[in-house]
Amino acid sequence: MASQSPKSLALFLLFINLLMYAIVAAVAGWALNYGIEETPRAASGLSVPARLFPIYYPIGNLATGFFIIFSLISGVVGVATSLTGLQDVADGSASNLLSAAAASVITWGLTLLAMGLACKEITIGWRSSSLRTLETLTIILSGTQLLCSGAIHAGVLATISLYGTGRV
Repeated sequence: MASQSPKSLALFLLFINLLMYAIVAAVAGWALNYGIEETPRAASGLSVPARLFPIYYPIGNLATGFFIIFSLISGVVGVATSLTGLQDVADGSASNLLSAAAASVITWGLTLLAMGLACKEITIGWRSSSLRTLETLTIILSGTQLLCSGAIHAGVLATISLYGTGRV
C-alpha cells in the first residue's frame, strides 16, 4: 500500500509538468518564429557585433536568443519525458521506473539550464510580457520537475524494497 503513494504523486506531477512543458514549448516556438520573422527588419540598422547571432529578438535583451532556444529544447524534451514517464510510472515495474527516473533527471538538468538563462535575462533588464510568462513557467517548472524526479525515485525505492521482501 505504501508504494502507491509515490507513484500517484509522480503521476499527478507528470501530468502537471506535461501541461506546463507544452505551454513552454508553444510560447518558445512562437517567440522563435517571431524573432525569425522580425530579424530582417529589426536588425538592418544594427552594427556588426549585434548581428553575429543569426536571430535578433526585438522583444527582449541580449540573453533572449539563448533563453528561447534552451526553453524550446527543455519544453520538447519535457513533453516527451512526461508522456513516456506517465506510461512508465503507470506500468510500475522497476525497470520502467528506473527509465522514468533517468529521463526525469535529464529533463530537470535542461530545465535548470533554461532557468539560469531566464534569471540572467531578468538581471539584464527589459523584456516583453510574453517573455516574462516564459521565464515564470521555466522557473516554476524547475521546482516541479525536481519534485517529480524525487517522487519517481521514491517509487523506485519502494518498488525495489517490495522486490526484496518478496511481497510482489
